[in-house]
Amino acid sequence: MAFDPNSKIDTKCVQAGWQPKSGEPRVLPIYESTTFKYDTSADMAKLFDLEPGYMYTRLANPTSDIVASKIAALEGGVAAVLTSSGQAANFFSLINILQAGDHFISAATIYGGTFNLFNVTMRKLGIDVTFIDPRATEEEINAAFKDNTKAVFGETVANPSLDVLDIEKFAKAAHAHGVPLIIDNTFPTPINCRPFEWGADIVTHSTTKYMEGHASTIGGCVVDSGNFDWYQNDKFPCMTQPDESYHGSVYAKDFGKAGYITKIVAQQLRDFGSTPSPFNAFLLNLGLETLAVRMEKHCKNAQKVAEYLEKNDKISWVNYPGLKSCKDYEIARKYMPNGTCGVISFGVKGGRAKAEEFMNNLRLAAIVTHVADARTCVLHPASSTHRQLSDSELIECGVTADLVRFSVGIENADDIIADIQQALDKI
Repeated sequence: MAFDPNSKIDTKCVQAGWQPKSGEPRVLPIYESTTFKYDTSADMAKLFDLEPGYMYTRLANPTSDIVASKIAALEGGVAAVLTSSGQAANFFSLINILQAGDHFISAATIYGGTFNLFNVTMRKLGIDVTFIDPRATEEEINAAFKDNTKAVFGETVANPSLDVLDIEKFAKAAHAHGVPLIIDNTFPTPINCRPFEWGADIVTHSTTKYMEGHASTIGGCVVDSGNFDWYQNDKFPCMTQPDESYHGSVYAKDFGKAGYITKIVAQQLRDFGSTPSPFNAFLLNLGLETLAVRMEKHCKNAQKVAEYLEKNDKISWVNYPGLKSCKDYEIARKYMPNGTCGVISFGVKGGRAKAEEFMNNLRLAAIVTHVADARTCVLHPASSTHRQLSDSELIECGVTADLVRFSVGIENADDIIADIQQALDKI
């Protein structure tokens, strides 16, 4: 019996992707091989014309492709590709349609590593970026566009400021100027938000976070909705004109709605090699099977912890989209009525020194350069993930010196609160 693609999303987490035939393994196999054997040279040659099949794992691997198809099903996309990290996914989503001399727009409050990629490395490649406030008006967004603007980028829920992006507003602006909206949906995951339903064209993920869920593998994913019309203007010859490096293939024409993802495979994975190992893809699939269950627990726990922090007299402020006091509460309810994520941002009275003292006193919550896995963890972004940014850039990213990023795990919420309380009692 074939899997029903109209199944509910929690069923898709378990059942989408690997569909074994009679006598095949029930669990997704790990195709741990760099190469694939063919009977004739002619059979192999067809693969270099981008016909379906496998020749080299740097470009494609059955395990990885099956997991990518599951993520595409979860997001409601037409095609997806796994990458070796979330950073690679964000880079590929843009460099796939940008080149030197082009420009794109990004929400300012994005993850520090992504901000640095856009603000430093991509500028070195000759690609310009304009950062704008995620709460910018339509007029302010439209004013940021230039003749050479080719894309708009944002995070559904920003890391670590937790600003919630108005996807419809940004999609409207992007489409009015004939460019795609790319959304990093890492924190909510498709369990809590499906950006394609609100007008986004391309979605990225750091699968390292909630999707894999156990802090064991690095990974990323790019998903295409298949809805963007690459022929509507002359901005994207990379999609609508022959690619001489691949026998004159025209991606939007020859591969239809799969053209954008096919181009990432044919060009970006070929040239940059940011490919996940089949074993990492296998572990990611195991995480995806429990994603719906874990996200419900993460959000339930985070809500309880956020409400506790809001009442604690040693906490100066709390930001969590599930709190009615949060400036993004209403917009979060619109896009994510069932919850946002398990991450909370807050400040400890006494500023940076007291925040670091509080973190050092924690027992259950670990200080790690990670977020969004099953275990509760904590980080001080200004001195770690965002350390490379200037004071003004920190402000632009929504990161204050006293900000503590607290990633609530799936342990018992009362135990997490007790750990916070004992740590605060000592400062």
